Amino acid sequence: MALTIYNTLSRSKEEFIPLVPGKVKMYVCGPTVYGYIHIGNARPVIVFDMVRSYLEQLGNEVDYVVNFTDVDDKLIRKAEEMNMTVPEVAEMFIEAFLEDNEGLGVRRATRNPRVTQSMDLIIEFIKELVDKGYAYESGGDVFYRTAKFESYGKLSRQNLEELQFGIRVEVDSRKENPEDFVLWKAAKPGEIFWHSPWGNGRPGWHIECSAMAREFLGDTIDIHGGGQDLTFPHHECECAQSEALTGKPLANYWMHNGFLNIGDEKMSKSLGNGLLVKDFLSRYKAGAIRYFMLSTHYRNPLNFGEESLQSAEKSVERIASAAGNVKYRLNLAEGDTAGEPSAELAAKLEAILKQYHEKMQDDFNTPDAITAVFEWVNAANVAMADNNLPAADLAALLKAFEEMNAVLRLVPETEEEGTDDEIERLIEERVEARKAKNWSRADEIRDILNGMGIVLEDTPQGMRWKRK
Repeated sequence: MALTIYNTLSRSKEEFIPLVPGKVKMYVCGPTVYGYIHIGNARPVIVFDMVRSYLEQLGNEVDYVVNFTDVDDKLIRKAEEMNMTVPEVAEMFIEAFLEDNEGLGVRRATRNPRVTQSMDLIIEFIKELVDKGYAYESGGDVFYRTAKFESYGKLSRQNLEELQFGIRVEVDSRKENPEDFVLWKAAKPGEIFWHSPWGNGRPGWHIECSAMAREFLGDTIDIHGGGQDLTFPHHECECAQSEALTGKPLANYWMHNGFLNIGDEKMSKSLGNGLLVKDFLSRYKAGAIRYFMLSTHYRNPLNFGEESLQSAEKSVERIASAAGNVKYRLNLAEGDTAGEPSAELAAKLEAILKQYHEKMQDDFNTPDAITAVFEWVNAANVAMADNNLPAADLAALLKAFEEMNAVLRLVPETEEEGTDDEIERLIEERVEARKAKNWSRADEIRDILNGMGIVLEDTPQGMRWKRK
């Protein structure tokens, strides 16, 4: 099997061949830190965390860089609203972003460079573009000369003539062409600024990623990722800047995740329809949110709905219950856990893992990889019907599950014991399910509680529970 990735640049799936065997250089555009991230922002966070994890599972060392845009117009406005400095606002929301990431089961990037800590790199990058004739100063700003870069538009498949009618640009007499974009912005009175050869100011949005990707990963990287909305203009402009300067491809593979929509609208802060991750994490476990995100292919649009998350929560409970039961039985088992499992179970697990890897290597097809996880749940439930299941079989079941879960992370590696409130809620739901003669749900909840190490007891005073 060979890993294939859909490359936005070629509009086709391509076999993934890293620049250096066994090492992957990966850059993903991070947040502009002027507010809490919403559930739409969480999609690329989870998607590219999954991509990184699977590349590592295949034996690669992944240098994973996610930047923080910690100065721009939005941050300046937010700082004014909050009566804080721009660095204070940035620090506040960087901490919130990292906390939300941890809550979603997302690991820290190898590096999180910040614009404000990369100013010398950015200024030098712009100076080199000016020296080569790809940029020009006008009225204290510096603009990129798009007409000079012949392949501008190759990533988004648009030419300059089409772009004149297809993008919203402010009329600016200082530009040579309307499509030219800003690399350096002159500071307005009272704004935060840095010194540069063109006067006091700060970088434009697009230049920062080109400068940081080059500094931390080199002239050409393996994978550049981000949301679909970044294809144009952000990534298009990155290509133009970087490739004009180096004469080399910025990235060999461009990956973009689809939008998360509410109704017919993309979820975004600017539209005011962003539902905050921190609020969802107070109501749903990380596994349910990850399941919701990964149960649709990353390139496809994803429609948000509370019912979808509730369904995801129940699905994850089934998976967690099966995994918890196997762990519980394995802890009690006697015998050699390192021995060979039965031939029948070994063949079944081999087929499940083969299915998982085939789907993941087909452009990270997580929906079908999750189907493989449910094949494992069925296999585990059938095997666990044998009260004398050998320790080697239990160990093999758990090992297969952990291989898939290491990437999807639908269930925490160490499942926390349920709180008393959570246990009481599940028991109450089970009582109601039995009253409604919904026996399948009642049995499902019993299995979930069993996986949490909870024993139910019927007494004359009603249902009681205790921990095993």
